[in-house]
Amino acid sequence: MCGIFAYLNFLTPKKREEILSILIQGLRRMEYRGYDSAGLAVDASNDCKNPYTEIAVLRKSGKVDRLDDYIRENKDLDFEMVYNIHVGIAHTRWATHGSPTDMNAHPQRSNNNNDFVVAHNGIITNYREIKEYLIKKGHVFESETDTEVIAKLIQHIHDRYPRFGFRQLVETTIQQLEGAFALAFKSKRFPGQLVATRRGSPLLIGIKSSSRLTTDHFPVNFSKDAGWIWFDEQKRLASNQPNDLDARRVGVNDEGFIETPTLDSSFFTNNFQTPLKTPGRIDVIKRDDSTRSVRPFDSNNWEVEYFVASDASAIIEHTNQVIFLEDDDVALVEDGALSIHRINRDGIDSFSEIREVQQLNMELQQIMRGEYKTFMQKEIFEQPESVVNTMRGRVLKDGRVVLGGIKDYASDIKRCRRLIMVACGTSYNSAIACRQLMEELTELPVILELASDFLDRETPIFRDDVCFFISQSGETADTLSALRYCKPRGALLIGITNTVGSAISRESHCGVHINAGPEIGVASTKAYTSQILSLVMFALVMSEDRISLQPRRKEIIQCLIGMPENIKEVLKLDNEVLEISKQIYREKSCLVMGRGYNFATCLEGALKIKELSYMHCEGIMSGELKHGPLAMVDENLCIIMVICKDNVYKKSLNALQQVRARGGNPVIIADVTVPIEDLAGCERIIRVPKTVDCLQNIFTVIPFQLLSYHIAELNGLNVDRPRNLAKSVTVE
Repeated sequence: MCGIFAYLNFLTPKKREEILSILIQGLRRMEYRGYDSAGLAVDASNDCKNPYTEIAVLRKSGKVDRLDDYIRENKDLDFEMVYNIHVGIAHTRWATHGSPTDMNAHPQRSNNNNDFVVAHNGIITNYREIKEYLIKKGHVFESETDTEVIAKLIQHIHDRYPRFGFRQLVETTIQQLEGAFALAFKSKRFPGQLVATRRGSPLLIGIKSSSRLTTDHFPVNFSKDAGWIWFDEQKRLASNQPNDLDARRVGVNDEGFIETPTLDSSFFTNNFQTPLKTPGRIDVIKRDDSTRSVRPFDSNNWEVEYFVASDASAIIEHTNQVIFLEDDDVALVEDGALSIHRINRDGIDSFSEIREVQQLNMELQQIMRGEYKTFMQKEIFEQPESVVNTMRGRVLKDGRVVLGGIKDYASDIKRCRRLIMVACGTSYNSAIACRQLMEELTELPVILELASDFLDRETPIFRDDVCFFISQSGETADTLSALRYCKPRGALLIGITNTVGSAISRESHCGVHINAGPEIGVASTKAYTSQILSLVMFALVMSEDRISLQPRRKEIIQCLIGMPENIKEVLKLDNEVLEISKQIYREKSCLVMGRGYNFATCLEGALKIKELSYMHCEGIMSGELKHGPLAMVDENLCIIMVICKDNVYKKSLNALQQVRARGGNPVIIADVTVPIEDLAGCERIIRVPKTVDCLQNIFTVIPFQLLSYHIAELNGLNVDRPRNLAKSVTVE
């Protein structure tokens, strides 16, 4: 949801046109996250002797292409202007506070002079209180956004404490903010410097240079909290001891006394922190006793480029060397050196934490459409390969199933009291798809929870619980909040994600990376099937020592091995599904029903149709048909039924007869073993390969993915970016 992209080139000369192209391309790589406006900020002076005196904030509602056209038409910018050092920030916005207009687009600015500009993902929950305070102090707001208070607040702090460095200003600002955010700051007061920070929203930094990295980790610097200095100074004044504080510290006035470290005691409760001295220029820069910056390349090759983004897809074409920031990290790039900081509220310096430089395994072609018309179509047809990647090295030829991510915790999991699966949307449907098998193979109670409702109820969690947190992005706000709710209660936390370095993968005790590959389309397809496989493999691992379950396990494992070829057979039904889509794409409402393992297919199929075609569609348990939904059935209602040869086959046929008796003419999705005479009178039947019951839902959901895709296409809708939705839901 929303996307930040920032670019800093240090001693790597770039024309302004090149810088703008890099920023625009970074935004295009993140379009799939969902947005309704876009903007960027670059240095705007055309004077080579004074290149950093102006900042241009260029913003447009609508698509990135509209912003690109607007920039190209700007006559005030010299596109041939060359910068040896330059910082640019860009943003795609999905409206939360204020409608999608040019003025509400990001970056937001601190004043008419654009002294500070900020791009923001997330929501500031206490923005009203901050805004009221700043209005009283004379600040004038021009947008409806919560983000503008951040820009105005940092300006206010700078005006009051002009000796603060850029990082100190940002650290002081974020201490006043409540909610979730990822932020990138640019300022003409601090040319050539970039500050980025996060809390609850993803942010990573890419590093690029022709030289080899000299370090694979960056130390975290812990800054002293100014509240401690303030308290210490009050004790000194009370005891009439001489002032031994460093007078160069910001906040010490000409008389040698520390000024009040809060903006307004009636409002701000957090304290300002200690500023640091000016850095030197060496490879490992020691700014003072508490700060170490790292110039990641040798001193003979200082040229470096930094990329800050919400998503790895915006960085991979430039570099595969990245650092994932943690919550409350503040990253500063100054003089080409990167330093990472945190406020140490205990007043004790610590150099034990590091941020590791990781290698992205993603390839550029994975985020390109190739021969396909849309990303969603590509991802549907990638499923034979994505399931192989999910099982690679895990489902072995000798019949063993190995999950290295949970190996060290397997014995603890087997001794647990219950399994709780927490997720949202499609990820929740994947949990439903696997609940029955997990209960069967683990012989433990399995509880399913929608993350938002789980938090609303403040569900009791115990030390002998095992909690699964399922999220394609690993950053889903509600699911991540649920994880943080469970952690202090002592439960074992297992993450099921598709994103290496995501918050859930870092904060859980163990987990399974589903290895589905990048998923660009907003509507999840291959990640859903890979999530099901990951949970099935978990159940198989948990039952490996149960002798009575070995025949069942062997049957499932054999079907897993043959799954890629069977998915290819399902995908051959594309033209058949297209013809059915042409018959129903103008419908206003649709009912999807099934039961057993295929109930999850009905929920997921209905969700896909809603997401892409905006058609009302409801997935129901066919066992509930007589308890209300049957009243809707007549010859005009669009109905889709899933019927497979499994333990609920006869009950599914009963539901079909009830629908037929009321004049319904359903579309049937059935496996190839269902006799045609059992489906007498049904003209539209989609046949999928037969497999073991617990995996059949993977084959039955793919026709729904194709159906939703074709219905949206026939209606002329944007398949990859449906309205009002975002790929990564990083706000509650």
